[in-house]
Amino acid sequence: MSQLVPMDAAQRTGAGKGAARAIRRAGRVPCIIYGDKRDPAKISIDPKFLIGELKKPGFFIRQYEIKVNGNAERVLPRDVQYDPVSDRPLHVDFLRIDDKTTVNIEVPVRFINEEESPGLKRGGVLNVVRYEIEVICQVGNIPDVFTFDLTGLEIGDSIHISSIELPEGVVPVIAERDFTVAGVAAPTVVSEEAAAEQAGVDEEEDLEGIEGLEGEEGIEGEAAEGEGEGEGGEKKKE
Repeated sequence: MSQLVPMDAAQRTGAGKGAARAIRRAGRVPCIIYGDKRDPAKISIDPKFLIGELKKPGFFIRQYEIKVNGNAERVLPRDVQYDPVSDRPLHVDFLRIDDKTTVNIEVPVRFINEEESPGLKRGGVLNVVRYEIEVICQVGNIPDVFTFDLTGLEIGDSIHISSIELPEGVVPVIAERDFTVAGVAAPTVVSEEAAAEQAGVDEEEDLEGIEGLEGEEGIEGEAAEGEGEGEGGEKKKE
């Protein structure tokens, strides 16, 4: 189990948008604690502490011990609402948990040994398909991170969920297939020299095409002039 992070909170009264706005005007963030077949608890927390926690990776897999009026609640963040303009947190939902609580949760992905990948050394690009992997597990078994080793990967190689051994009791939400997590792709940036060379080839082809058209037009013009002269000559004979 991950270490519990302590969080101080204050109990709040009132319900609805008006009460929540009053809490924000007072410089706090309204929150709610729900679950465990108990009534929801309305609380507020310090925005500075919350913003600091949101900036750290793994907020939604981090477990907190919220202290309210001398009582402690073990919780897991489940949702954060943000202001669409300022991007400030407006409200947080916390779920009451214990070790046996089962949750769907997204675990972050980490890649190691990039310097040991021949494909990346030759200019390949690590194409990450999933930065997080959603799994089902009990709270006591939530992994901190899924680590994938890039050693030996060539351009065109991929790594799948089967590339790592999942902890006991941790099951991917996508269980019916061995889905891709990342791969080493060929470089897509064309060098300036190659681009310039290709541009030169295209320009030469365009010039040849123009010259060919001009030549065809010249032949047709000459033929037309000849036809005109012939017709004129026949008229004179008449």
